[in-house]
Amino acid sequence: MRELSGKVAVVTGAGSGIGRALALRFAAEGMTLMLADVDHGALAETAAQAGDAEVLTQITDVSDASSVRHLANRCFGELRAVHVLCNNAGVFQGGHLWTRGEQDLAWLLGVNLWGVLHGIREFVPRMIEQDTEGHIVNTVSVAGLSTTPGAGGYSVGKYAALAASQALAHDLADAGSKLRVTALCPGAVRTRMADSARLRPPGLATVPGPDEVAAQEAVSRAAERGIEPSEVAGLVVEAIRDERFLLLTDPEHAARLRLQTETLLSGRLPLHH
Repeated sequence: MRELSGKVAVVTGAGSGIGRALALRFAAEGMTLMLADVDHGALAETAAQAGDAEVLTQITDVSDASSVRHLANRCFGELRAVHVLCNNAGVFQGGHLWTRGEQDLAWLLGVNLWGVLHGIREFVPRMIEQDTEGHIVNTVSVAGLSTTPGAGGYSVGKYAALAASQALAHDLADAGSKLRVTALCPGAVRTRMADSARLRPPGLATVPGPDEVAAQEAVSRAAERGIEPSEVAGLVVEAIRDERFLLLTDPEHAARLRLQTETLLSGRLPLHH
């Protein structure tokens, strides 16, 4: 899809980080925006920064199917169409996989995996029916391509989100659809991902252990050295126009992916660098 001006974009997790950057970039491209997040104040701040763009906002918990359905109903009811869907909302919690309890995994998978699946189920059928060019961008992560110590629960959801993205792209092609898919796999980005606990529902709250604290600190340090979210948003717009499926934000990640594949094919465990 080459032309974005005058089209409609939906962005979940639009209150901060990559989501906010996507919203602002789409606004600069002349798109109408439907922005969703669980944080009302942050969502309002993003909307206020969108300049002259037409912006609607909706408090949405992407882990809840009915909440995403309400978002889709508003989009197609008030804006009449959706051309770009960014299933972007995501949260992080670190720690060893064997210390992640049911509440931890329910939260991580609810947002990072079910958020993508709910977006696909509620939006894609209606995007197919509108019979126009369109694009679905699922924010995965390099953690959906390779695992690292202390991020097992996060990686489980992100690996599955990548599989969902690839399966969706194959299914759309098989159906002869005009819709395309991008799996966005950012590395270190200057966001508040390490502080995701601020968005955690009280009913799923837990007391962090030392392994979790260490992982959060590592992610926070990496974010400080990361690229700006606006750079990621620019790459996403290019990927939409070029119909690129896998979008890496760091050229080094391609080399690491090749090495990992070769190591796996040899039957060995890829090392974390």
